Amino acid sequence: MKKIIILSSYLIIGFINPLQAQFTQIELFSGFDKTDFTLFSSYPINKSQTLSLNTLAFFQKFKKENQQLDEIGVQPTLFWNITKNIALGPSIYYNSFAGYSERLSAKYVYKSSSLVIVLMPTMAYSEQKDASYTEVFVQFQYNKPINDNISLWINGQFLTIWDVFKRHSRSFQQLRVGVSIYEHQVGIGIDLDQFGPQRISKTAFGFYYRKTL
Repeated sequence: MKKIIILSSYLIIGFINPLQAQFTQIELFSGFDKTDFTLFSSYPINKSQTLSLNTLAFFQKFKKENQQLDEIGVQPTLFWNITKNIALGPSIYYNSFAGYSERLSAKYVYKSSSLVIVLMPTMAYSEQKDASYTEVFVQFQYNKPINDNISLWINGQFLTIWDVFKRHSRSFQQLRVGVSIYEHQVGIGIDLDQFGPQRISKTAFGFYYRKTL
């Protein structure tokens, strides 16, 4: 049921980049109901930079009464950048609840000076359930510079996962509004999580901090 890929602003976070440079990005989201820590790294593995190795790791912890939803995940992905905007790649994903799954994702990126939009559909197979599932991930990021060192940011991430293409498994909607000061981004956020076929819902408000190394 819990095949989350990002826990805060991932898969979440790094896919907004064109995957043509080495970087590591971290984000911490924390509130009274939930705390997320996410790390994403991307490294080109050939001189032409058409191949990139991307690694996502996250930890999600809910407050005491929802501790059964606590989650850890790790996912390395090899992306082949077919064009400037389109990439394709396989990955192996491990989740503390859902076990291992093999995945194949396509990624489309639109990027302008202030706006980035990512669309990523995925086909996957769960070893634990011995069944296929599909998911769609969408991300947008908008920034408005105030001066050379300060800018306003609005970030959103949306994920939905369906088992055997017809039964809801997991969804989330994550929104962040903040300011970047000397490359340190801070602000407020909300996470809306839905679990299982009956769509058990959880809502979490909090603050976030993001840094690219």
